Amino acid sequence: MEIGFIALIVFVSLVAVWLIFYFIPVGLWFSALVSGVRISLLQLILMRWRKVPPSVIVSSMIESTKAGLKLNPNELEAHYLAGGNVTSVVHALVSAQKANIMLDFKMATAIDLAGRDVFEAVQMSVNPKVINTPPVAAVAKDGIQLIAKARVTVRANIKQLVGGAGEETVLARVGEGIVSSIGSAASHKIVLENPDSISRVVLEKGLDAGTAFEILSIDIADIDVGKNIGAQLQMDQAQADKNIAQAKAEERRAMAVALEQENKAKTQDARAKVILAEAEVPLAMAEAFRNGNLGIMDYYKMKNMMADTSMRESIARPEKK
Repeated sequence: MEIGFIALIVFVSLVAVWLIFYFIPVGLWFSALVSGVRISLLQLILMRWRKVPPSVIVSSMIESTKAGLKLNPNELEAHYLAGGNVTSVVHALVSAQKANIMLDFKMATAIDLAGRDVFEAVQMSVNPKVINTPPVAAVAKDGIQLIAKARVTVRANIKQLVGGAGEETVLARVGEGIVSSIGSAASHKIVLENPDSISRVVLEKGLDAGTAFEILSIDIADIDVGKNIGAQLQMDQAQADKNIAQAKAEERRAMAVALEQENKAKTQDARAKVILAEAEVPLAMAEAFRNGNLGIMDYYKMKNMMADTSMRESIARPEKK
């Protein structure tokens, strides 16, 4: 019974000691003290209650103090509570000081809270970054397509990191400049002979305005000859003209067929009227005989005249072999 009681006391004591050292980070306070960082033990305890890791704040304070920077722990704690990366900000401030880059704590925290990696931005200011553009296709005035690839060397612009456009905007502007430069060339051969002319034209446009980068150089890495777009367009136009002409010819043929059918219908209608008229002739002659308007001699004279006309037509008509 006594052994169990003693074990319980030991366990409770260990838990109490762990809680004391957790809420009262004496080790961190001593490390800060020997490193020249003035921070009270009460402030470290309050950080625990505010759910701010004291180790992050203390290590950042030690790094900044050793680098000759004076930072306020309250400002670091506020930046952490705002969702910022305290370690990255301190690394960026130390690197900027060593590289003689003007960067204060307020600007660094603003860049970090804007969603950009402030430490990477400082590194990019010291070591410029090379961005490879995707293949950009453009057509010269002679109708030949050229496919160009460029390497854009950029350096981070610290002052424009907050609110400045990113790499996608730079690539889009460079691609637009390449298309404009190739499109204004009289011949694709001129571009192939002087690819540096593209770089000069693109750089003169000031494509880095409003972006988070400063363009240092634009180098044309490769130019390939693509399709003969001019000839292809002419072929497409010729095919389109041919299709239009065929459609118009088909329309005229259809109209001619319709007109022929209409004329045939009119001819058949006229023949039908003639047949009907000829069918009424015997009736009219019979009526004339009954009324005494036509005599036998008149009838014979008419028959003789018809026979004579038929004979003359047979004589005048050439014989078929």
